[in-house]
Amino acid sequence: MLPPVIVWFRRDLRLEDHPALAAAAATGRPLIPLLIEETDQPEAETNGAAARWARHQAVTSLAAALEQQGLRLLLRRGSAAAVLDEVIAASGADTVLWNRRYTPGGVACDRAIKAALTERGLTVHSFKATLLFEPWEITTRAGGPFRVFTPFWRACQAAPLPDRPLPAPAVLVPFPLPLESEALAEWGWLPTAPDWAGGLRAAWSPGSARTRLATFLDSGLADYATGRDQLGRAGTSRLSPALAWGELSPRTLFHAIRDAAPTGDGPDRFLAELGWREFCAHLLFQAPDLAEQPLRPAFAAFPWRDDPAGLVAWQRGETGYPVVDAGMRELWTTGWMHNRARMVTASFLVKDLLISWRQGAAWFAETLVDADPASNPASWQWVAGCGADAAPFFRIFNPTRQGETFDPDGAYVRRWCPELAALPDRWLHQPSAAPAAVLRQAGVRLGQTYPLPIVEHDTARRRALAAMEKCHGEAAVRGL
Repeated sequence: MLPPVIVWFRRDLRLEDHPALAAAAATGRPLIPLLIEETDQPEAETNGAAARWARHQAVTSLAAALEQQGLRLLLRRGSAAAVLDEVIAASGADTVLWNRRYTPGGVACDRAIKAALTERGLTVHSFKATLLFEPWEITTRAGGPFRVFTPFWRACQAAPLPDRPLPAPAVLVPFPLPLESEALAEWGWLPTAPDWAGGLRAAWSPGSARTRLATFLDSGLADYATGRDQLGRAGTSRLSPALAWGELSPRTLFHAIRDAAPTGDGPDRFLAELGWREFCAHLLFQAPDLAEQPLRPAFAAFPWRDDPAGLVAWQRGETGYPVVDAGMRELWTTGWMHNRARMVTASFLVKDLLISWRQGAAWFAETLVDADPASNPASWQWVAGCGADAAPFFRIFNPTRQGETFDPDGAYVRRWCPELAALPDRWLHQPSAAPAAVLRQAGVRLGQTYPLPIVEHDTARRRALAAMEKCHGEAAVRGL
């Protein structure tokens, strides 16, 4: 029997457009699909509770797809280097293939493993599969990294088109000898006591990424440019979890959007969002401390407040601002939040409450099924004004106006804050300003059935601008 080939799966839990798997299949040799629960990754790169739940679903779907081809997904927990050594010794494998990752811990781990295995005479190859472009492929004219999104995306658009996605291999040869595998259920990725994942199960169906993509192409893409901001309608693709865990590749999405080509701005707007994901991954590759340190060094001295009560109120969706509370409750219930709501809730935390973006990023990392180690901190830094291509700090969302603009009929707030459902549209986004008679008729008792605002927005805005001026000077507040 020819020595088998190990294919190491990570955030690429699919058979289609999987270059490492395709290369392994092309050898015609037996394959060992391996997934490792790495116990030695940095804390910033470990998965939060909701992400573990989502990963469990994606791994289960991958295992089922492999079983249809006669292969068993080998599951092992431990140090990646040690696990690979064990599997190589038990199987006689002489080749290890994987798709590249770009997080600091992942890069360091992969480089060390590749060097060690190569020195021992094994064949090791890695492939591009989780990004459209390698971080070293898209550079400024001076050869450096981009720090502003628009020129970055223009450079991507000017580059040769990403390759079309690879089909799933037609034939995969299983390794015939038994290898001991751990049970996914024993890894503790699913909550048990208590089981808080009921809302996640209701919101996400395992293995449904292809169906969601088809639905979006058919009924969502054409109006995406405008629909993506409307909180009360299904105007987004809801494909971010599939991208986060590699159930769909970015190349699959990129070419599916281009091939669909409906009229209007929808395709360009969606591809730009795919470009933002790319931009964030490149930023993390070039700035490994992205999750801890602001990209703009002046923000290292920003006077963030220590406000445990405010943080808890924000996390629970009890701020007294309906659109903020609706977003945070959607997140807790489903493990996902509408993109517009993500911006509004993030702005409220860092600007109305002056709580550090790091604490917001940590909460999102724990509660999002699509938590991404690059997009999460990069997007929080963008909102806080301290990151690449950041929104200026002095642009502070008024949560009431955001609700009135992007949830004008109140469908979003009424769904996630049902205690406010009977309020007229005029007062739905500012119940604290509603006349007492209106509140009584709607059954709303402020401070009892719904919280009073934990901060007055205009006062909070002035406080935020004063903090900005203290840290950076008056010119920065004025945007000069």
